[in-house]
Amino acid sequence: MSLPKDVPAVPRVVASTARPGITTLLVLLSDVLALFTAGALAIFLRRLLDGGFATAAYGPLWPAIALFLVVYALAGLYPGIGLSPVEELRRLVLATTLVYLMLGVGTFLFKEGERYSRLVFLMAWAFSVVLVPLARALVKHLFASKRWWGYPVVVLGAGETGRMVLRALKRQPGLGLKPVAVFDDDPEKSGAIEGVPVVGRLGLAPVLARELSVRHAIVAMPGVPRRQLLDLLERYGNVFPHLVLIPDLFGFSSLWVSARDLGGVLGLEVRQQLLLAGPRWVKRAMDLILGAFVGVLALPLIGAIAILIKLDSPGSVFYLQERLGFNGKRFLAIKFRTMYGDGEARLAKLLAENPELRQEYELYHKLRNDPRVTRVGRFLRKWSLDELPQLWNVLKGEMSLVGPRAYLPRELAKMRGHERVILRVLPGITGLWQVSGRSEIPFDERLEIDMYYVRNWSIWLDLYILARTVWVVLFGKGAY
Repeated sequence: MSLPKDVPAVPRVVASTARPGITTLLVLLSDVLALFTAGALAIFLRRLLDGGFATAAYGPLWPAIALFLVVYALAGLYPGIGLSPVEELRRLVLATTLVYLMLGVGTFLFKEGERYSRLVFLMAWAFSVVLVPLARALVKHLFASKRWWGYPVVVLGAGETGRMVLRALKRQPGLGLKPVAVFDDDPEKSGAIEGVPVVGRLGLAPVLARELSVRHAIVAMPGVPRRQLLDLLERYGNVFPHLVLIPDLFGFSSLWVSARDLGGVLGLEVRQQLLLAGPRWVKRAMDLILGAFVGVLALPLIGAIAILIKLDSPGSVFYLQERLGFNGKRFLAIKFRTMYGDGEARLAKLLAENPELRQEYELYHKLRNDPRVTRVGRFLRKWSLDELPQLWNVLKGEMSLVGPRAYLPRELAKMRGHERVILRVLPGITGLWQVSGRSEIPFDERLEIDMYYVRNWSIWLDLYILARTVWVVLFGKGAY
């Protein structure tokens, strides 16, 4: 059986241009280059500390890079298709740490420990856990939007769930799943969804899979009766080696869910990280260590900014604003002053005279060209430097480095019950909404992003957000 002639040619074109092998090769090469660079940097820095340090002994260790690649492959990092950035980071850090431990134990067992510097191994590990994820992120940034990147995937179900899946895959090309076709038995569902053609009934999916070598499928039909769904999974499980089922569990945690076999009954374990004391203590320790470290390094910058603020406009250097903290407790968030003293009067006049700006303010709770903001304040906001003093709130335990937005008391009425979840954790200097678009995201969408963060909270998610924050701040996107 072959595809009917009336089937759009788009699936054939997109699937034929995909080059999964090239995708895997590029990721592998980025790993090799990052690992080599990490080792070379460690040896170079060690030699700077000791001019007589012998580097020749490390030559025989370079083939050990192959060990990293093997462990990465066993961890499912090749090709790593469909992994969220947070899960990919977790696997990379754990796999990299495991290999360095293996190398350390190996040198001890073979009595080679005296030949090698422990400092070199420690620095190489530190550089590797930073450079390997960074190199992968750079490769995806450069190539994920290309038509040949990733693996073709089909979506079974053209309803609202299918549309949501397609929108997510289009928004995150780095996942490596390129939707080529949608199938649905409903004859009224035709045309295209999010630019992906609805090809026809579900029975055509195996035909397309064979003709175009499509190995990935997503079942987005949560409303289908249980018996029909089981039949569908059995029928297409033999056609698609990678079959993902989207359950009817919207709003639940999605990052830290694992399958459990309960005597032949499938269970989904949702780990409530917020209820575990261990992760909370680790998060607090990270806040204290990183907060103090960054605060000390930033002291000269803080002093320079304070002088510029005083020279630019009259008023105090710092601005204290009441915000909602853990469990709704109010606290004073400290920031650099970025507005004129009569800012509220200026804003009220502007909104009264400009209905379109009033609409913008109601949607985003901010204005792109806010008349209250000073010249220095505009610069500080663009580079998020106005939030540096909040490191003091972090050290006091009122905020965290990473968390939901610190909402204003007057915004509580607009949170529509989401505050019951969002206020279960400390607000953050940075957060998921800041690295997802910052001020360009509407208020309601910020709430949803903060809900996602709380439900999927983990140290790995925090580390990912911190890394993304550096990228977003450097490019100054979405800040005003």
